[in-house]
Amino acid sequence: MDLGGWDPHVAQGGAEGPMANLMGQLAQGLAAFYEDLQDRMQRVTLVVMSEFGRRAQENGGLGTDHGHGNMMMVMGGGIHGGNVYADWPGLHDAQVVGPGDLAITTDYRDVIGELLHKRLNNPLVADIFPGYKVNELGLAVFG
Repeated sequence: MDLGGWDPHVAQGGAEGPMANLMGQLAQGLAAFYEDLQDRMQRVTLVVMSEFGRRAQENGGLGTDHGHGNMMMVMGGGIHGGNVYADWPGLHDAQVVGPGDLAITTDYRDVIGELLHKRLNNPLVADIFPGYKVNELGLAVFG
């Protein structure tokens, strides 16, 4: 699925704006993928993520700038779905980092590392993330 336009520095829009439309297209694409695979989805684990987050506060161009905090979605077989595996850091001034960045509460390596270990049965996750000890979140089962 190739879907561009995720860097809305201007005119991001509200509940019916360009960003909301992109999220709707992503949701429809993921649903179609899931439906197409049917029973084979038990053998697939899909991760949706971005390489950077967005600031929580709107900028002067009615968009958002690059930020720290981000989100990831995981779906497929062997996933304990329907859960949020993170702590909500909050949006009050004392809870954001710098000029409006959402605080990071879960390292992406914890998510990917757990999936590599449990879904792919890879015991060498430390070789993939040298010097990082993965904190498994309980989102996956051995596949």
